[in-house]
Amino acid sequence: MCAGWRTGWCETWGGRGRGGGAGPWDGNRQGLGPGRGLGSGVIVWILVLLLGTCGLASGQCPDSCHCAWDTGTVLCVDAGLREVPQGLPPDTVSLHLERNYIRHLPEDAFRGLPHLQDLHLSHNRINTLSSGALRHLGPELRLLDLSHNQLSRANREEFGATRAKTRLYHNPWHCDCTLQELMETLNLEPETVNGIVCESSVRGVGEGSRWEDPALLGEHAGQPLVKLLDSGVNFCSLQRKTTDVAMLVTMFVWFFMVIVYVVYYVRQNQAEARRHMEYLKSLPSPKKTPTEGDTLSTGF
Repeated sequence: MCAGWRTGWCETWGGRGRGGGAGPWDGNRQGLGPGRGLGSGVIVWILVLLLGTCGLASGQCPDSCHCAWDTGTVLCVDAGLREVPQGLPPDTVSLHLERNYIRHLPEDAFRGLPHLQDLHLSHNRINTLSSGALRHLGPELRLLDLSHNQLSRANREEFGATRAKTRLYHNPWHCDCTLQELMETLNLEPETVNGIVCESSVRGVGEGSRWEDPALLGEHAGQPLVKLLDSGVNFCSLQRKTTDVAMLVTMFVWFFMVIVYVVYYVRQNQAEARRHMEYLKSLPSPKKTPTEGDTLSTGF
């Protein structure tokens, strides 16, 4: 079977020849005469070559998937997959991988799909993306659906330069500066942005002694990220403020240690100097040797 427009092409060059008399290789219709027509063996070999070319162009459909060659759609929905299938047709336009058990997207998961326009990955268990996992998606990508997964952290490097409309709702996001910067660069689908909710958030100054303690969700947990940003919350500012406080505390500790060392050093030196003076005082005084002047003064 040939794919899409290739079907008609193969039928033109293959089917008509098989029918005997309608194809361009029919010797009688080309004016070659009854004795000058091509042999049936040659026609069979031509058909094999043409059908083989169509098969190579269309590629193979991965196991557990259904491929609609005429539309370039690959359906792998609810197929029990634990990873992105290998050997996807290079002409794939729409790839559906919903409702599987995929946990991780490797860096080369979508390499070799330059015509991909729609990528559906919702209702999986994706919790990590390799650095540049979506980098190989071409500029034709229009929709990227990562909703209903287990993503809690992501950054700009993992998404590359994609400008596709993106769905990220229903994930247990940890809201921090990195996620905020990612949201500002992605082309989020407007209807779904309110579904990007903070499962936990960065812990700012005054929220406790431990910053980003996993057991403590932070004051912004359970709130939509977009609404927080619209209200003036700036996670990058919180992070910088917390970092500044940590630096001040560290500097104070080091300064205190230096002062303690200097005091100890001075006191230690004073004790050593005191012991040295006591030792010098304890030494017997040297006897004074009479000089010539002393002798003369005594004679007078």
